[in-house]
Amino acid sequence: MFVNLIALVLCSALAGVIVAALVFPVVAMGGLTARSATDAFEELPTDINVLPSPQVSYAYASDGKTLLARFYDENRQDVPITAVAPVMRQAVVAAEDARFYQHNGVDLKGIARAFVNNQRGGDTQGASTLTMQLVRQIFSYSAKTPKEVIAATEDTPERKLAEIKRALALEKTLTKEQILERYMNIAAFGNGAYGVYAASLVYFGKAPADLTLGEAALLAGLPKAPGSYNLANPKGLTAALARRDNYVLPQMVELGYITQAQADEVVAAGAPKIVGQRTPEGCTEVQPPQLNGGFFCDYLKRWWEQQAAFGADTYERLNKLHSAGYRIVTTLDLQAQNAAMANIRKVMDKKKDQHQAMMLAAVEPNTGRVRSLAVNRVFSNDQRGNGLNTNPDKRGMKGNYPNTTVPLLSAGGEVQGYQVGSAMKIFTVVAALEQGLPLSTEIDTVSPYHSKYPVDRNSPAKCPEGPYYCPENSGGKPMGKRDMWTGLGSSVNTYFVPLQERIGAEHVVEVAQRMGLQFHNDEDRKLAARPHQWGAFTLGVTDQTPLEMANAFATLAADGKYCKPIPVQEIKDDKGKPIPGAETDCKQVIRPDVARAAIDAARCPVGDSSQFGKCGGTGTAPDSRGIIGYPIFGKTGTTDDERSATLVISTRQLTFAGFYTDPDWPRTHERFKHPAPGGVNPVVQGALRDAMKGKPAQGFPRPSNRIALGT
Repeated sequence: MFVNLIALVLCSALAGVIVAALVFPVVAMGGLTARSATDAFEELPTDINVLPSPQVSYAYASDGKTLLARFYDENRQDVPITAVAPVMRQAVVAAEDARFYQHNGVDLKGIARAFVNNQRGGDTQGASTLTMQLVRQIFSYSAKTPKEVIAATEDTPERKLAEIKRALALEKTLTKEQILERYMNIAAFGNGAYGVYAASLVYFGKAPADLTLGEAALLAGLPKAPGSYNLANPKGLTAALARRDNYVLPQMVELGYITQAQADEVVAAGAPKIVGQRTPEGCTEVQPPQLNGGFFCDYLKRWWEQQAAFGADTYERLNKLHSAGYRIVTTLDLQAQNAAMANIRKVMDKKKDQHQAMMLAAVEPNTGRVRSLAVNRVFSNDQRGNGLNTNPDKRGMKGNYPNTTVPLLSAGGEVQGYQVGSAMKIFTVVAALEQGLPLSTEIDTVSPYHSKYPVDRNSPAKCPEGPYYCPENSGGKPMGKRDMWTGLGSSVNTYFVPLQERIGAEHVVEVAQRMGLQFHNDEDRKLAARPHQWGAFTLGVTDQTPLEMANAFATLAADGKYCKPIPVQEIKDDKGKPIPGAETDCKQVIRPDVARAAIDAARCPVGDSSQFGKCGGTGTAPDSRGIIGYPIFGKTGTTDDERSATLVISTRQLTFAGFYTDPDWPRTHERFKHPAPGGVNPVVQGALRDAMKGKPAQGFPRPSNRIALGT
C-alpha cells in the first residue's frame, strides 16, 4: 500500500511540499510555498554517477605473492555480496532499514513516523533508507572540493530533497541486492575500517563470508555511529554490544531472520573475540619487519609522485595510489634484500657507533629494476629514542639513527648524497675510450702531479708553486708507468687526473651524466656548469647516492644500455586489468665495445682477470672474485681522510653499490674502512654472493683488440 502511495505522492504536484513538511516541518512554517516546493522538487536532477569508493592499493615483492605494504586513506576493499555471509546481509537490513525490501528508495511510513515523533518532542529521528544513505555517500565521495563535500552531507531541506529524488532514480537503476552490496562496501565501521571486508578483518581477523550471527549483528550496528561504537576500545565495545543486544537482534527476530532462541544465545555469549588491530598502512609498516623494506617502499612512493602516467600532479597521483585499489608488483627481490640486510647486520650489529650507516642498493642491468635498498636503520617516524646528530651545526638535535624516514639511499629532502671517491674513475675510463684512447694507454704516474686545473688559493690540494691542482697518490709515492688496467686496479690518482686532463674533464662529466648521475647540491651544480676546469671530478668529490652508482655500473653490465631506475614491474587496477606505468625506459648511451673495454679494466680492482691478462696483480678489493664466485667487475672508492668508503661490484645480472659513512655528517672526521672485519667490502661481497645463489654464471663479452690494445 505504502509503496504505491509513495509512487503516487512523489509524482504529484504537491510532492515537494509534502515531503519537505514531513521531513523538515520547520520549512512549512518558514514560508516555503506549495508552488515553490513543487517547482524545486521537479527541477532537482536525478542523475547519479556511481563512482567506485576508495580502495586499498597493495604493493607486493617481485614474486607477486609477498605483501609489502598497503596504501589507503580509507581501509576498504570491495567484495561482491555473495562473499558476505547471509546473516551479515540480514543484520544490516535489520539495523539500518527494516522496510528495505518493501519501499522504492524512500520510506514514506518511516518519514511519517519520524515526523510524528519529532513533533511530539521525542528523540530526533531520521528516515533515511539504505538507498538514501548510499546516495549521500556516493555524492560525498564524488565531491571534488570542500564546499561540495559540505553540500553533500549538510542537514538542509535542499540536500534531503535531492537525496530523496536521486534515491528513487537509483532504485530504478540497481537491484536491491546491488544497492545492499554497495552500501556494505561503502559504509564506515570505525577504527579505520571502511566496508564490510575491512571491518571483518580489523575486528575479527576473518573474511565477511565467515562471520557468525553474534559478529554480524555487532558489525551491523556500527555504521550508525562508527566513532562511538569502536570495538577496539572497552567503552565503544560496551556501547556497540548494547545496540546489538537491544536493537539489532530484536529487529532480526521481528523480521523473521532469526529466532528468539538464537538471539538469546548470542546475548548470553557476550562479546565475541575482538582482534581490533588497525590494518597497517604506508611505508612505516612494511611487512615482514625483518625485511626492512621501508626505504624501498618510500622510494616507490617518491617515484610514484613523479610519474605523469598516474595523474596531472603530485596530489592526483598520490590520491590514486591511496584510493584506486591498485595491485602493484614491485621490483624488490626478496633474495637480494634479505642478502643485503643479513650481511649489513653481520657487520653493523657488532659496532657501538650506530650512527654509522652501511647502505646498499642493487639494480638489475638491462631493466633498471631496483632489486634492493638496505641500510642499518628502521624506517619509522618514532624518533624519540634516537641519538644526537653528529653534525656540529646541528648540535643538540636528534640524529637519523636508529629510526628515520629520510631517503638515505636514493636522495630527496635533506639527502644530497655522499662522496664516493675513486669509484668515479670508471667514468674517466669510459670517456677516454670514447675519445679513441685504448686501455693500453700509458702514463708515468708522478706524485704529486702538477695539473693545469685552477683551484682556490686556500685549497689543501694546491700546488706549492701556484693556485693549481696538485693531486697525490695514496702514500704520496710515484707508481711508475700505468695503463688503464693497472691504473684502475691500483686506483692511481696521478694516472687519472692527467688522463682526464688529456681528454677534457667536460667529456668525463658528460659521460657520468649520460650514465645517470645527477648533481644534488649547489656547489656540484656550479662546477658542472664549467666542467672543463673540474680537475678533482675523476677522484670522486661529488655527492652521489648508492642507487645512482649501482645503476651507472649496471649500465656497463648491460653493454652500455642505460635504464632509468624503476621500482615496479607490474601494475593492475582494481578489476585486474594491467595499466601503463611499469614499463622500463632504456636507451643505448655507451657503445657496446666501449662498455666491454671499461668492464675489462674494472675487473682488475676486484680480483677478477682481464681477458687480455693485463691486471698485473693489482686490486683494491682483490678477494672479491673468490668470495662471490661469479665473473665480476667493480671499483672501490675512498674519500679524503677516509670519511666514507664505497664499493660497487657487478655481475652480468645484478649490480650492488655499498656506501659506508655517517649520513648525518658526511664531512665527518671519522674514518670508514674497506676491508674485513667491519668494513664495506665484506658487506657488499657477501650480499652479492648470497643474492646470486642459484643463478647461472654469465661471462662478459670480450672487447675488441683495437679498443683494448690499439691494434
